[in-house]
Amino acid sequence: MATKITWLGHSSFQIETNGKTILLDPFLTGNPSASVSADAVEADAIIVSHGHGDHVGDTVEIAKRTKALVVANFEIIEWMGKQGIENVHPQHIGGSYQHEFGTVKLTIAHHGSMLPDGSNGGSPCGILLKLDEGTIYFAADTGLFYDMKLIGEEGVDLAILPIGDNFTMGPEDAVRATKLIEPKRVIPMHYNTWPLIEQDAAAWAHQVRSQTTAEPVVLEPGSSCEL
Repeated sequence: MATKITWLGHSSFQIETNGKTILLDPFLTGNPSASVSADAVEADAIIVSHGHGDHVGDTVEIAKRTKALVVANFEIIEWMGKQGIENVHPQHIGGSYQHEFGTVKLTIAHHGSMLPDGSNGGSPCGILLKLDEGTIYFAADTGLFYDMKLIGEEGVDLAILPIGDNFTMGPEDAVRATKLIEPKRVIPMHYNTWPLIEQDAAAWAHQVRSQTTAEPVVLEPGSSCEL
């Protein structure tokens, strides 16, 4: 069965693979681009990249309802415990772990990570997710950094990159990131949620096609592609 990747809006994704459902940064409540409500999603695992409210999102509520495993950096996992979440697994940058659904390796990301209540969210992370059918690099919120080339050397089938600018990479830097990573395909995220991060994804996709070897995949919230 093919691995299915669904964009839920903003930086939230649902990955269905080998009978398991993984959520990345499930910010649904209060997300004007969300394609589904927090009480309508299922999850076996939730991976959180950093502490900002538009990424931690509904993790606590979904984890309590579904009993999903929550994977994040150590500081966020400590905070999850204080919210009553017990099914957790802490990791940190550079470390990988073979979970039941696949291998998770946390990478560097240049951003912040304060939690919604002001607590320390530790270091922001990207997520390298190695599944039976291929490898996904979820860059999360980050600026451009040259070590993306090293991440690409691990063999990335699908990169998911922010293009919204202001808080993260903009379209031009996301094209440069694609050149460094050299993925087979690339999905844009973290744009058009609010006016401040509005971008023309079609124009960005044209630049990806003309300047890189990757195939751009522009999704609408709620739409999917296969790995």
